[in-house]
Amino acid sequence: MLGLFRKQPRPASQPRSRVNLGEPDVIYAVGDIHGCHRHLQVLLDKIRQDAAQFSGRKVLVTLGDHIDRGPHSAAVMDWLSAPFKGDIERVSLAGNHEAMMLDFLADPDLESAWLRNGGEETLTSYGIDLPAFERARQRDRRAMLDFVVPADHVELLRSMPVMATTGQAVFVHAGIRPDLPLEQQTDSDLVWIRQPFLDEVRADGPLVVHGHTPAETPVIAGRRICVDTGAYATGALTALRLTSGGYDFLQATLQDITTR
Repeated sequence: MLGLFRKQPRPASQPRSRVNLGEPDVIYAVGDIHGCHRHLQVLLDKIRQDAAQFSGRKVLVTLGDHIDRGPHSAAVMDWLSAPFKGDIERVSLAGNHEAMMLDFLADPDLESAWLRNGGEETLTSYGIDLPAFERARQRDRRAMLDFVVPADHVELLRSMPVMATTGQAVFVHAGIRPDLPLEQQTDSDLVWIRQPFLDEVRADGPLVVHGHTPAETPVIAGRRICVDTGAYATGALTALRLTSGGYDFLQATLQDITTR
């Protein structure tokens, strides 16, 4: 198991939206991208090739933590902000790192835990000179951020839904609180929870597809599947393909990147 981040965020002032996907014929759920833009592009090519075998409605869900830790968060945000071409719909969920970045943009405190958990890499990807940023006064740091982080990126961070559902599956960043119905789940739990969610192995109920807790391979435990394979550390970015006939996994690996 890879290292885990445990700090809890401030409560959001406005609850995030939840999306009903209906009943797509095929869904691809991509685990935590964490600034690994090159892996993402390779994985998207594999998803498009794989999706060509299916007819009907196709949906791509990215499970949050698109940013931080990896080298190209700004490029990932550019991809998220641009129209998604082709016959696959895209839904991008919020994770705890999106929430932390929003907090930092509002209050660029150098003591922020975000900086120590991938935020510095994200700032660098936007062209921030970290030593100059650290020397600046807080109001000047905010001005630097306003200058380099596009307004549409900030709006996207604010508008990402926190949950997507079908009749049979729930897609969230971190997981759900086991003792609560879906409509009572809080945004904070959906993007931050680990326990008791990870310890409960359910035999029934909706399938929960999530990221947030990285492992070297996808984790299947009862009615949950985790597809966060720690791309920034392991070199493997993973997607789950889910259809009425079952599921399978697609990956972009470090070898794929180096031979592309």
